[in-house]
Amino acid sequence: MTIYFYSTQDSYGCFSNFSAHGFMLDGKWWPTSEHYFQAQKFAGTPHEEKIRLIKKPNIVARMGRDRKRPIRKDWEFVKNDIMRKAVLHKFRSHDDIRETLLSTADQFIVENSPIDYYWGCGADGSGQNRLGQILVEVREILCKEKQEKSR
Repeated sequence: MTIYFYSTQDSYGCFSNFSAHGFMLDGKWWPTSEHYFQAQKFAGTPHEEKIRLIKKPNIVARMGRDRKRPIRKDWEFVKNDIMRKAVLHKFRSHDDIRETLLSTADQFIVENSPIDYYWGCGADGSGQNRLGQILVEVREILCKEKQEKSR
């Protein structure tokens, strides 16, 4: 079985980077994983903090995609690791959504984004679904951590 998610209102809406599950990371509070991810495009600049303080994740996403801001030069090399770090911290920080993710067992997870062919599956399903793959990776990490705690 495959789990599809996109909107924060869906059954698995907590998988969305827009879900209101904040966390502490790098000494700061991030309201969503989208905030952390987009801000890291501008790490060490005033844009990072400006993005962190915005209320709505859809505005944060738009700001992060705005190429008028100088994006870090290594972004294409680090973006997957940054996404993994954000998603892992988000699920480590909230027992309820961690259990939701763990309850998916070995099911395939797909961000059913009609517009994103890198993080999601795209309109025709041909996208790379990197966010779905990262959620599966994070699920495996959290499953191992849970097993180690129960020993």
